[in-house]
Amino acid sequence: MLHSMTGFGNARATFENKSITVEMRSVNSKISEFRFRLPLNYRDKEYEIKKILSDEITRGKVEMNLNIIDQDDSNDVFINKKLFKKYFNELTALSSELNLDKGDLLQTILRIPNIVTNEPPEIEEPEWKIVQQAIKDAIKAFNKFRVDEGAAMANDLKARINIILELLVKVDPHETNRVFALRQRLKQLMDDHLLTESIDQIRFEQEILYYLEKLDINEEKVRLTQHCNYFLEELDSAEVEKGRKLGFICQEIGREINTMGAKAYASEIQRFVVMMKDELEKIKEQIANIV
Repeated sequence: MLHSMTGFGNARATFENKSITVEMRSVNSKISEFRFRLPLNYRDKEYEIKKILSDEITRGKVEMNLNIIDQDDSNDVFINKKLFKKYFNELTALSSELNLDKGDLLQTILRIPNIVTNEPPEIEEPEWKIVQQAIKDAIKAFNKFRVDEGAAMANDLKARINIILELLVKVDPHETNRVFALRQRLKQLMDDHLLTESIDQIRFEQEILYYLEKLDINEEKVRLTQHCNYFLEELDSAEVEKGRKLGFICQEIGREINTMGAKAYASEIQRFVVMMKDELEKIKEQIANIV
């Protein structure tokens, strides 16, 4: 199963009068990178959010946006409830202890610095749990997007590998003709430039065999077939992170194709080699976007 490195996912939730939106998207990267856009009061939660993401997401440059809108909060003014309660309890206890008139305690506390502030209030645990679940829901949608896109990529990669294998089969008929043509060419050169009486036919046959062995591409064809089959096996494996491994296999495929082209000395085979290289380059482009 392939996972695309690009992905998108979002989720929505509500807590009391707050609307919570989580959006995630990713692009290619050799390593896992996480970037966040968070409300001010969620900056302290960045490490926990990163831990949630890193446990579920592999490779890619991932950007997550967390947006929380308080429907009743039109002027961005907040009361620090925790600090307000602390002052209220302390002042109430002190008034009772000293038998003082409590007066307008509410107005008194509101005039204390940092009670009314533009900074968002501290996160309450119930809200944080809702946000965590929204993040997990966004990750689930994000990973599904990656899997769906990866499935389409896998079909394309299989088709291109099969094209390379089909082109390799088409090389075989030209291989027999190539060996015969090379043999005839060497003999013609001998006849044109050397006296026939001075040629040791046994030695001549040995030299031709040696030369033809140097140009033999059967080993490259066998290894190319093996590498292509290995590539197809890895596509169907259960492993999630396989982009690097598929990249290494592509290097081996490319090496065999290049060697075969260098040894070919036949325009018909060279044509098939060029077509194989074209398919391989398209495969490499796809692999760059695989986890």
